[in-house]
Amino acid sequence: MRIAIIGAGMGGLTAASLLADQGHEITVFDQFDAPKPVGSGLVIQPVGQQVLAEIGALETALSYGNRVTHMLGIEAKTGKRVLDVKYDLVDPNAYGLAIHRAALFDALWQAMQTRSNITLITASNVTSVRQDDDSIGVFTATHDVYGPFDLCIDSSGAGSPLSPIKAKPLGYGAIWGTVDWPENTELPKHHLSQRYVKASHMIGALPIGTFPNDDTFKAAVFWSLPSNSYKTWQDAGLDAWKDEATSLWPALAPFVNQITDPDQMTLARYSHGTLNRPYNNRLVHIGDAAHRASPQLGQGANMALLDALALARALNTRPIKQALPAYGRARRLHTKIYQAMSWAFTPMYQSDSALLPVIRDRALFPISQIPPTPRILTSLVCGTMVPPIGRL
Repeated sequence: MRIAIIGAGMGGLTAASLLADQGHEITVFDQFDAPKPVGSGLVIQPVGQQVLAEIGALETALSYGNRVTHMLGIEAKTGKRVLDVKYDLVDPNAYGLAIHRAALFDALWQAMQTRSNITLITASNVTSVRQDDDSIGVFTATHDVYGPFDLCIDSSGAGSPLSPIKAKPLGYGAIWGTVDWPENTELPKHHLSQRYVKASHMIGALPIGTFPNDDTFKAAVFWSLPSNSYKTWQDAGLDAWKDEATSLWPALAPFVNQITDPDQMTLARYSHGTLNRPYNNRLVHIGDAAHRASPQLGQGANMALLDALALARALNTRPIKQALPAYGRARRLHTKIYQAMSWAFTPMYQSDSALLPVIRDRALFPISQIPPTPRILTSLVCGTMVPPIGRL
């Protein structure tokens, strides 16, 4: 088949490699002059690592990233643990692969370059498609027309102009930045370390390994903000923010002291929503174009990778009109479970509620340490709480 993929992001590049291996002719459209990632650090969970292995990108990603085996969150003012998840409770060899988006992009890009039946078209801002029973055409903002294609895969992210998703904006987002990992820090390199003040402040440091062509070990730092308070943060100035952050968490000082310009911190806003039917005739949506949630469970990139794999498997065994519904069914349970968990957990850590963090600290965390709950939480984080891809 001739397949168009809109967006050279994590899901789009993965889908391109998987479908090229099936012998299809792939055309990838990207709005940038040169494809590039947007954002800072993330964690590829074990289910996502399996997808990377399938397209030959895992070894490169491992060479850049950093293995995280423990997620530890502490209430800043009381010093008490309120989040404690160890990867090895389900599988002694399990870990989260913490990695910068640029490094993950490079691993996926290198893998895609080994396939000769993939064409990349840059500086193409796809705004619409036109389809009939047998084909689909792609239209750009500059009135260029491409096609006909047999299938169009929308992997253009949360801002997709092709997706009918109606997502609800969340009250809190976060600012993210990338700094060098300090030599004089007490934080361990195998931890995702976080501090909280009730639910109104969440501070984190994620050790993410190295960049392509840069062997300096890096960290992603993040700070939660109400979605409408970014300008207030900017107006207050970096010194005020650094003073507040380090008063809550002194060990963060060598990290935030590397931030000398507000532009080093990028605002991420989040929303929540899911397409019940992530396809329409010959148009199918994957990743954030199909479902969106807060990053509280660390599953965003993993969801896109799993969508790409489920879609490729469905297309390998069925014609399009049967494959797209099969893809939707195969991903439905996993997506709904994780969307529900994200919806439930996020306000515990990012909200203005005074009650929810009390419930979190005094009830949910103690329960989370009673067997078999720790194993359940580990499987939730690893992405294996339910089968990630249902029966096809």
